[in-house]
Amino acid sequence: MAAKKKSTSRKSGRRKYGKAAGKSVERAVHREKKGSLRSGKGGKGGAVKSRKQAIAIGLSEARKKGVKVPKKKGS
Repeated sequence: MAAKKKSTSRKSGRRKYGKAAGKSVERAVHREKKGSLRSGKGGKGGAVKSRKQAIAIGLSEARKKGVKVPKKKGS
């Protein structure tokens, strides 16, 4: 008898984010490391310090461009 493969929670062959979204996040994280990534509307806030915030900004920019990114969680 053939052994059954246990199913994992992740579906195979299905991407959560598009490739372009990853590139957008990558650019945002680089800008954060360099110190040029700023938060707030029009970049009028302070410099972004946390990696999580840089990723969120990158995904937000990707959404504005119309890239494949899941909708925001929350209300």
